[in-house]
Amino acid sequence: MRKTTTLALIATGLVALGCGSGNTDNAGSSGGGEGAKGDDKPAKTAKVGQPARDGKFEFTVKSSKCGVAKVGSSMLGDKAQGQFCLITVNVKNIGKEAQLLDGSSQKAYTADGTEYSTDTEAGLYANQEQSTFFNEINPGNQVTGVLVFDIPKNVKLTKLELHDSAFSGGVDVALS
Repeated sequence: MRKTTTLALIATGLVALGCGSGNTDNAGSSGGGEGAKGDDKPAKTAKVGQPARDGKFEFTVKSSKCGVAKVGSSMLGDKAQGQFCLITVNVKNIGKEAQLLDGSSQKAYTADGTEYSTDTEAGLYANQEQSTFFNEINPGNQVTGVLVFDIPKNVKLTKLELHDSAFSGGVDVALS
């Protein structure tokens, strides 16, 4: 798992150096304040298929699939310690400048509040077409990719907490 640790350290370092802009533009996020249409209540938890905003990103969770034992090809891949949960997410930059999408800033939770981080190495294999979750997205552009969580076999994820950067408040998306 040295690759995972190295990638996480690189991502954290880049965010700390200013590649992530923080959560300065919270229209529609769970951080409170006034929304884009004068709504003064914080956004509610989104559901699968509904857009949810945090900072400069609008996230739409397309699907989730758990119980996956391996990602990648028969030649190159990663095997789950327990089971992989594959969460397909579309991310659109709704800001006015490029924003770094950092997969390691995304979290998943069980009903009892246990927190799980993404498996960066497995995410590379699950997103073979491109490096989706360590990617700078220009304003108005969007990417779709897979977040991978390695969780115990008997565990069920109930929500995601999605962030536009490591320092943002995040927005919740219910998985069940």
